Amino acid sequence: MNFAIVRYLIGWMLGIESIFLLLPALTAVIYGEPELPAYLIAAAISLAGAALLCHRKPKNTRFYAREGYVTVALCWLILAVIGALPFVLSREIPFFIDALFETVSGFTTTGATILGDVEALSHASMLWRCLTHWVGGMGVLVFMLIVLPLAGGQTIFLMRAESPGPAVSKMSPHMRDTATILYAIYFGLTVLQMILLLIGGMPLFDAICVSLGTAGTGGFGNWNDSIAHYNSAYLQNVITVFMILFGINFSAYFLILTRKFRQAFRIEEIRVYLGVIFVFAGLIAFNVRPMFGSLRESFHHALFQVASIITTTGYSTTDFDLWPGFSRTILVCLMFIGACAGSTGGGIKVSRVAIAVKTVNKELSSLIHPRNVKVLKYEGKAIEHNVLRSINTYLVAYILIFSVSLLLISIDNFDLTTNFTAIAATLNNIGPGLSKVGPTCNFGIFSPVSKYILMFDMLAGRLELFPMLLLFAPRTWMRE
Repeated sequence: MNFAIVRYLIGWMLGIESIFLLLPALTAVIYGEPELPAYLIAAAISLAGAALLCHRKPKNTRFYAREGYVTVALCWLILAVIGALPFVLSREIPFFIDALFETVSGFTTTGATILGDVEALSHASMLWRCLTHWVGGMGVLVFMLIVLPLAGGQTIFLMRAESPGPAVSKMSPHMRDTATILYAIYFGLTVLQMILLLIGGMPLFDAICVSLGTAGTGGFGNWNDSIAHYNSAYLQNVITVFMILFGINFSAYFLILTRKFRQAFRIEEIRVYLGVIFVFAGLIAFNVRPMFGSLRESFHHALFQVASIITTTGYSTTDFDLWPGFSRTILVCLMFIGACAGSTGGGIKVSRVAIAVKTVNKELSSLIHPRNVKVLKYEGKAIEHNVLRSINTYLVAYILIFSVSLLLISIDNFDLTTNFTAIAATLNNIGPGLSKVGPTCNFGIFSPVSKYILMFDMLAGRLELFPMLLLFAPRTWMRE
């Protein structure tokens, strides 16, 4: 283990976080809010940590998979701890565990909150909550690759450890260029949504916060009733469209920008993703039709909620916990499927689910025709054995973490629906669940121990499980 490079990279991350903390500080200045010192102190602490850890560049700057996974896991933990300080210092969230839960939920783009009254927060804290979504959506380490003066191909290990999905798409031979392209697309789509929301009459501050939350597929909002507060079909439709867009693999946008339209529209994962959205939205629309004035209105809310859940954004226009059992079951299933690999969405990912289904089909075929040799293909290419192995390992680890987490939080003695959907919502980075953690409720009901378990699940879900698991493996920390 090259501890020196791990230290150095964490220092850079703290430096970047200190810059982001200045944005809510500026917001506090604009609105004349007393929370300004809290954000300045947190920024100063973060900057001091950066100076302490980066004062000496390591002699050996090479690192491999182990250092990449450990760096990413530790960076996200420290990121959340520092990010929680303003809430505690300003006394807006006085208990550190609750502030940490809120911040972890923000950076992992989960959107699960412990707050009963979001509207009581200052503008600075509202912006910081939504900004954590935007930073965490694409990944702070991906952003760091743009400014980090490291040469060599080892930066791929950071990208692999932080980027969602079974494989990382390189848009350029150099990872730094790939990271720059990703953030350029990310920023451009965020600004475009902001402009469209402003055209629809949404206030500027709300447009900024909603766009940041949508881009990161996070779900933190400024109002207790989420997007239902904006009683506008136009605004809700814009948010629906952009939730779907941010759930698409960003490599498709790169192909479109480079005028490779045919390649972009041939991506199998995107076709499956869009098909699932519209099929399930249609099924829910017919199921909830009696609850709304027309089929058009029911489809409007169904499409919004399906897009929100499958992209793991977590916004809501209505209390879907009151929907019939069939519709709620569909939403729970969508929690597990998630968005596309290489997007800002969470969940298992459409690509993994599609490949797993193809694997099952192959096994069924081999039982009937044992001598037939059938090659599994995805996106028109044969699936490599390493990819299949990683998917199978991921699914096993996922089931184990889900089962153990569900067992442990059940000690709080809430009903099965609450516990099950709480784990599903945090491990898949959704936000709201059902029953006592539904869209009109919050996660403040859980005990401190359960909150730590849920925080681990949020981090594990965002970082594709293994970076967090490796922190607890003794072999990870051995010098070689």
